[in-house]
Amino acid sequence: MKDNKQKVQIEVSDGAAIPTKKDFGLFTAWHITLIAALSILLYLVIRYPDPYLDILEFVSDGIVVTFEITFVSIFFSLILGLLTGLGRLSKNKCINLIASIYVEVIRGIPLLVQLFYIYYALGSFFKVPPFVAAVTAMSICYGAYMGEVFRAGIESIDKGQTEAARSLGFNTKQTMFYVIIPQAMRTILPPVGNEFIALLKDTSLVSILAVGDLLRRGREFATESFAYFETYTMVALIYLLITLLLSKLVSITEEKMRPYDN
Repeated sequence: MKDNKQKVQIEVSDGAAIPTKKDFGLFTAWHITLIAALSILLYLVIRYPDPYLDILEFVSDGIVVTFEITFVSIFFSLILGLLTGLGRLSKNKCINLIASIYVEVIRGIPLLVQLFYIYYALGSFFKVPPFVAAVTAMSICYGAYMGEVFRAGIESIDKGQTEAARSLGFNTKQTMFYVIIPQAMRTILPPVGNEFIALLKDTSLVSILAVGDLLRRGREFATESFAYFETYTMVALIYLLITLLLSKLVSITEEKMRPYDN
């Protein structure tokens, strides 16, 4: 007797939970969490300006650095991811092998180890500025994940699109960049947004390289004032608020990119 049960693919991401109207529980939880986090932060800053307002002012430049690292890293990881995704789909065995080895090696090494390696190990041969080391490690690490996102997105496009483009006289390169990739963006953008949020949270690791990000500035304030509980409470609330806002932005983007049902 044949098993006619439908196979269900379970996808678990290391990024943020994206609220959608279809998931009523998560959609409602997002609003409750946002209001609660914002209310707590405002209450602490207004009711107890010393030390909470002082902490917020002290770490404000660290928030800017966190976003700088995130945006620069996501830019380079997208470029690296696109090249890796195309390499993974290449019929050239050498290019395919190189791209596949890159994905396997990078995804098999923790980001923290990569940060140490680029800053300290390579630093034994030539000096790598902390900011450059942080961006390099984040870009290389997330480039491997982005590569799989691009590969899956490109493979999701029906083969008939390629055949139609070739029948119109497009060569392989034109077909990929003018026909396949633009259509694949509908599939690619939501997981890219998810990885963007995951990357932002992982920037907290760059504090070990003396980069003045949000967590690093928080640690500096806590060390000077010994207000560890208050400092890390504020840092946690700021990360939470940023993540919630970005997850909502990804949700809106996903809704806009989703095709309308007939």
